Amino acid sequence: MSQDHDAAFNPAALFEAVKQQSYPNATLYIVATPIGNSADISLRALHLLNIVDAVACEDTRNTAQLLTRYGLHKPLIAAHQHNEHEVAAKLIQRLQAGERIALVSDAGTPAVSDPGAIIVDAVRAAGLRVSPLPGASAAISALSASGLVNDQFYFVGFLPAKAGQRESVLQGLTQIPASLIFYEAPHRILESCQALLHVFGSERRIVFARELSKLFEEIHRCTLGEAAHWLAQDSHREKGEYVVIVEGANPDQADDDLEAKRILTILLTELSVKQASALAAQITGQKKNALYQMALEMKERA
Repeated sequence: MSQDHDAAFNPAALFEAVKQQSYPNATLYIVATPIGNSADISLRALHLLNIVDAVACEDTRNTAQLLTRYGLHKPLIAAHQHNEHEVAAKLIQRLQAGERIALVSDAGTPAVSDPGAIIVDAVRAAGLRVSPLPGASAAISALSASGLVNDQFYFVGFLPAKAGQRESVLQGLTQIPASLIFYEAPHRILESCQALLHVFGSERRIVFARELSKLFEEIHRCTLGEAAHWLAQDSHREKGEYVVIVEGANPDQADDDLEAKRILTILLTELSVKQASALAAQITGQKKNALYQMALEMKERA
């Protein structure tokens, strides 16, 4: 414990330190905003939002509320997924005239499963400066509290809404050893969990992070086999934005699965799914039921 009782918390000194950094003109600043608790905005973000010429934002109403909360008032430019190309051209003109422009999304870090990437790409292609102000990120916050011990993570973002496209994406992730991070809307959480269970099996661990930094924050870890039961225990769990993290593939299991698929590919050219999975089980020592499901999926995709 610190023994420096003479030192006192001094917000003014912190803001003074923030001001010492250079904030060049003709720059697009990527500003992370809170994902729930408004106190999570950084001092640098507040200072920057105070000195920029305008703020490009996903929803002008949400951003106006955020700025007003801190006594800030700036011209707002709507920059959402339907107008990014058009807005990018306008922002480039203003940046070339020497303005500072902040880019924010409704919550978290812009351009990460949120609008902004097209604008950033266009600004960079025009030879202009882009500078990030780090801050809240739902994916990283959830990962830090997951307890999944893995030095690697793979950010997927939102899965496709259509079942066939969603399964195709998930099938491509089955052999990845990194922790898999998804975003999901509350009205699709049950459907997505069923798809995860179908593709990854019941033993993989899953972490649900709901309403991060908000009043009813909830973080739960279980196996995929237990996930549907946990969700069904409380109707409120079908509300609030989710970060879902699925444990990565066991490297040894991934190698075994690749070998099983190689063998099944050969056997399925001559045998039925039932016969091929039974013979593959004898060759590999893996469970026949799991191999049957694998063979069935391979046959359906062929």
